Amino acid sequence: MHQRGMSKERKGVVASNRMHKTVVVSVERIVMHPKYKKFLKRRTKVKAHDEKNECQVGDRVLIVECRPLSREKRWRVSRILERAVAGDREAAADTQPAA
Repeated sequence: MHQRGMSKERKGVVASNRMHKTVVVSVERIVMHPKYKKFLKRRTKVKAHDEKNECQVGDRVLIVECRPLSREKRWRVSRILERAVAGDREAAADTQPAA
């Protein structure tokens, strides 16, 4: 793949894979509170392109920034770092609201 420059990379956990060729990835970052100097966890959900539909809920993935693929998709799944254990998938599916 041709590299045009330094693209952002983030690690996250797949929160949803219900769309075709799209996954929702929850990216966590740690920021310091400006006044109290305590570290806080902040979570961002982004939509990423999964070309082969191989990501499952709970997988740890590496996503890279890319050109806009749709209205909300600006990230692409680069590779799967760690597969979710079958028990973790069922627990994650139970916490999601039923449609």
